Amino acid sequence: MSDKVVTRFAPSPTGFLHIGGARTALFNWLYAKHTGGKMLLRIEDTDRERSTDAATAAILDGLSWLGLTWDGEPVSQFERAPRHRAVAEELVRLGKAYYCYATPAELEAMRESARAKGLPPRYDGRWRDRDPSEAPVGARGAIRIKAPADGETVVHDRVQGEVRFPNKDLDDFIILRSDGNPTYMHAVVVDDHDMGITHIIRGDDHLTNAARQMVIYRAMGWDVPSMAH
Repeated sequence: MSDKVVTRFAPSPTGFLHIGGARTALFNWLYAKHTGGKMLLRIEDTDRERSTDAATAAILDGLSWLGLTWDGEPVSQFERAPRHRAVAEELVRLGKAYYCYATPAELEAMRESARAKGLPPRYDGRWRDRDPSEAPVGARGAIRIKAPADGETVVHDRVQGEVRFPNKDLDDFIILRSDGNPTYMHAVVVDDHDMGITHIIRGDDHLTNAARQMVIYRAMGWDVPSMAH
């Protein structure tokens, strides 16, 4: 990872720039300026139904009005989908992820079973160790990461301190949907890695995401950026 600080602001163009987003952009910009680093801008436009060019333009205008400049050209997350798919498929080849063919009915049954036991809904891992040859003919599976079954994932946060998450609560979450589109959890890790992001500064509502994202970083053998929530 580079010694030079690289932060990023990554808004979703599903609406105009709001106070919370402006605050996050300001913190990233200030830290980059303070350290002599740079702040990159990524437009997380994978929600094609809700993302609009008008919202993107409004976000850029809002940042400019606030005097928050970014380095380089804005990056479109949607345009990087082929890269996201390639990394997901690489994780399968590495044995760190697998194709899951659980049907919607099966997934709902898992949720109902968990609720009946007073437990949070979790995928039961039924395709984790099955032979790929057992896949239903013609079915397109989703790709799930093989999350650690035991122990805990520790997020060393620069604001919250050491935050521990039991790995049993992370489960084998989806990184690539059956339609070939990446999930947010996966796309953000690939993009942050490829963009050379060294410091992730964002709202504390993303803290639980950090633990899952660390699973992907470690599966790929990538350095985990410094995080502040």
